[in-house]
Amino acid sequence: MNRILLTLGIVLTFQFVNGQTKNFIDQPYLETTAKVDSLVKPDIIYLDILLREKDNRTKISVEELENKMATKLESMGIDLKKQLTLSDLSSNFKKYFLKQKDILKSKAYKLKVFDAQTAGKILVELESIGISNTSLDRTEYSKIEELKFDLKSKAVKKARKQAEFLVKPLNQKIGGALFIIDKYYQDYDYSGTLEEVVVIGYSSRKKSEYKPVEIEFKSIKIETEVTIKFKIE
Repeated sequence: MNRILLTLGIVLTFQFVNGQTKNFIDQPYLETTAKVDSLVKPDIIYLDILLREKDNRTKISVEELENKMATKLESMGIDLKKQLTLSDLSSNFKKYFLKQKDILKSKAYKLKVFDAQTAGKILVELESIGISNTSLDRTEYSKIEELKFDLKSKAVKKARKQAEFLVKPLNQKIGGALFIIDKYYQDYDYSGTLEEVVVIGYSSRKKSEYKPVEIEFKSIKIETEVTIKFKIE
């Protein structure tokens, strides 16, 4: 008896779902896709800083480099507690340490800054105290969530406008949405993000002759795509 009831329940469920699908397909509808994108300047920049201690006559310990770095960054207005953190020694750093036999001790940091000009100054100032292993990790936009919702809303409005435009010559109208799919894309390509950055040493000229490097980060491209099925009335 239980098996009969179970089988009957499955059949009824299938018929209900099939009926719902059929009802949806049987309705006259128009499907349209709309895309909206925006370019934003990154306002959060993460730099990787690697301190290395080599076995040579002019050996400078990692601790000494660390103190120099901290003093220099603080003099530039960097909040070390909030903006500087130790990186874990995984991935590329770990492999690099294993290959370099002349390195006695190493320490990796991640520094968070908020504009390209500050990043450029840091490259120059750290180079001036013997820290040249500084590279870009990634860039971010702090208001990314708000922007995503705004773009989704604009994409939906654009899709409806497209649908209304398409049925207007037919003297028909667009009703409510029957089905919506949305997609989100973000450009994470950092190749060439630092445009022609050259950090020049200060051995042959006076430091006062040099100006901080001017660098610009590529804008981050945010794109939203919606596909909507509108009922045709």
